[in-house]
Amino acid sequence: MGNALRFLCAKCSETSPESDSTGHHGVTAETVGVSALAHDLYNFEITNQVPQELNKHVVSSRKAQSNWYKKLSVAWRETKPPPKSAEEASRLVIQTLKRHQKADVEGLLAFYGLPLPNTLVELTTGAPPSRPQGLKFELHTLPVDAKAVADGDTITVYVSTTDSRESSNVPRDVQVAAVQRSKARAQRNYDQADELHRQIIESGYRVLNIQHEEVLARKYRIRLRGIDAPEGKMPFGQEAKEELVKIVQNKCLRILVFDEDRYGRSVGDVYCNGIFVQESMLKKGLAWHYTAYDQRPELDKWEKEARAKRVGLWSSKNPEMPWEWRKDRREGR
Repeated sequence: MGNALRFLCAKCSETSPESDSTGHHGVTAETVGVSALAHDLYNFEITNQVPQELNKHVVSSRKAQSNWYKKLSVAWRETKPPPKSAEEASRLVIQTLKRHQKADVEGLLAFYGLPLPNTLVELTTGAPPSRPQGLKFELHTLPVDAKAVADGDTITVYVSTTDSRESSNVPRDVQVAAVQRSKARAQRNYDQADELHRQIIESGYRVLNIQHEEVLARKYRIRLRGIDAPEGKMPFGQEAKEELVKIVQNKCLRILVFDEDRYGRSVGDVYCNGIFVQESMLKKGLAWHYTAYDQRPELDKWEKEARAKRVGLWSSKNPEMPWEWRKDRREGR
């Protein structure tokens, strides 16, 4: 039995099934679906038994189901690194069982709350253009906290003041406050340290603890260029936010900034581990192409792909445009 299956099995046992979801083990969070599958593969290697409830989701016999789990156990152990995300697990299932009935594969994925084949997307990978037209500056952020994601198109990020672009622009009073705060903490004068940190935050900076080391960082609010995600109270608003969290959480981002909007946010293209974040949001049907401010044909193409698949917000017959939704509320409609 591989270490990856043991680890995910243990993680699964820590999760309580409280959802009404059709997914197995009360699956709502995608990572729980991955853990649930790993748990059952582990049990199968010990007992040769598949979950009883699976019969409600698939059409083939128990003998056929045992054959699937045997194949999946081998594939999981041979995959380096093992699947961690729901999409990775879903692709492994689809590839391993590609010669089996479509209804069975989709039923097995639904059983674990994993993405169905029609919702999976292929993303372009690689570095963005070195100096795209209109670029004002580039940011390389510290790891992003999940709480910093406001919705499906807005993130708060921090850039270390040791960064070459930032180091020469730190206000003198922020530098002094940071030094004084460090001394106050060393003297265990935490009230003074907190007051100094409040002054630093009001100036647009913050002291972050990164791997047990304190880092003075500048705050930037980022508006993802070229897309408009559903607002939080709109259908798929929460799903859009959760997807963006899943992409950027604990990751360092590369952001190409082209403009500043009327709310003081830096408008930019966001890259995470070589993935263009706007592409992912559009292809998964969790954002509109914001054509009023961006006419790039590739964004239009990615939106149309999601429309054709009827994924995300496009599963609705007539989804409301977020800019119209905001206008209606400003005007009291």
